[in-house]
Amino acid sequence: MEPFTRKKIIPKKTPIPEQIPAVRRTNFEEVTLGYSIEQALREASRCLQCKEPLCVTGCPVGVPIPRFIKAVHENDLAYAIKIIKEANLLPAVCGRVCPQENQCEKNCTLSKKFDAVAIGRLERFTADWERLQGNGKMPYCAPATAKKVAIIGSGPSGLTCAYDLAKLGHSVTIYEALHEAGGVLVYGIPEFRLPKAIVAREIEILKRMGVTIITNAVIGKIMTIDEIMLEFDACYIGTGAGLPRFMHIPGENLNGVYSANEFLTRINLMRAYRFPEYDSPVRKGDHIIVVGGGNVAMDSARTALRLGAKDVTMVYRRSLSELPARKEEVHHAEEEGIVFELCTNPVRILGNRDGHVSAIECIRMDLCELDASGRKKPKPVPGSEFTIPANIVIIAVGTGANPLITQSSGDIALTKHKYIVADEDTGKTSRPGVYAGGDIVTGAATVISAMGAGRKAAEAMHDYMTNDPARKEKTRV
Repeated sequence: MEPFTRKKIIPKKTPIPEQIPAVRRTNFEEVTLGYSIEQALREASRCLQCKEPLCVTGCPVGVPIPRFIKAVHENDLAYAIKIIKEANLLPAVCGRVCPQENQCEKNCTLSKKFDAVAIGRLERFTADWERLQGNGKMPYCAPATAKKVAIIGSGPSGLTCAYDLAKLGHSVTIYEALHEAGGVLVYGIPEFRLPKAIVAREIEILKRMGVTIITNAVIGKIMTIDEIMLEFDACYIGTGAGLPRFMHIPGENLNGVYSANEFLTRINLMRAYRFPEYDSPVRKGDHIIVVGGGNVAMDSARTALRLGAKDVTMVYRRSLSELPARKEEVHHAEEEGIVFELCTNPVRILGNRDGHVSAIECIRMDLCELDASGRKKPKPVPGSEFTIPANIVIIAVGTGANPLITQSSGDIALTKHKYIVADEDTGKTSRPGVYAGGDIVTGAATVISAMGAGRKAAEAMHDYMTNDPARKEKTRV
């Protein structure tokens, strides 16, 4: 085993192989191809092995980053993945979709003068290595307890909470509203960024740990929180924020207008891009407009391009420097030929006599004083209206909290925007034994932040079920 040594600092990240833009814009195969062993060893050698690693403080689930990178550098990949999975059930997922540039890599000491260590790429490499070896080793699970936990939602937050509670020996049942487990990982993120086989493998590990996953189970319809708490000792709500928002402008009811949620769900979960092999069609067009500037908007635009559109235009009301999507995704979109109409806002959608979209009317925006988010506030420029031809318009301006569960459980405190009020450190809600985390608490955020909330809640739920002297045993139905 090679000892960790470094002769000199390598200033730049090791590039990651990718499909060339002209090819990848025509297929749904993964864009980035991952490191080879030689590239991974080179990148791992860049780590400074700081005594006080700030990168770890930037990781919402607390992965011991220097330890696993040291193991990669020493070519002990089995130990590296073991270290990662002490904290993270989904390293193959996080290594692909998490915004490391705003989290662990942002805090990397090396980034003060050079490129940060490519922590996400090394995490992905290590997880992919394990996958290619077979199923990998199962995590140690404590002896079974008599405690039963219900988790509502099988997205990253619910899966992480289930993982930690199962390791502690508790009996865990996940209820998922859709017909496949994975939440936003399967319905929201395109195949070319996150292959669904990778998500399925991670979920299979949970099943092997004894976690029960019940799909097609819409809590709030088939069962209320009251009924769940009669049967289970604790409950975690991790349903995300999947209620689409619209702009409330004329023409949003025309044929050819999609919410990003519907569009991406049809493509990703229902496999519409493989129609008629899969029988869920999606409307196609030559000229597609995507309204918004976040990761969901970027996924929608790059997906639309792969469906065969002649041109795809993103309409965003602020400048490129304020675009909230990941820099890597913006870079890939530019390479693939996505057009950016910046400092621009839609005012109405135009249609033809058949009720189909024909164009979108926009107005130019001027950026002036800072708003509450710290960004420059966009202000319409009078007389600057113009139209862009369009067959399809995809609205990707954010999501809200689905009220189905909370409407059936009136004793759970909500914010004015109908998100669940939960303690930031424990996930405790206003109802004893009921915890919540992820986007249903914070609003739309990142995969890894939702996972962090799931980990915190699992610890608090374990404490509640095993150490709370005031808690009384319930009679189960």
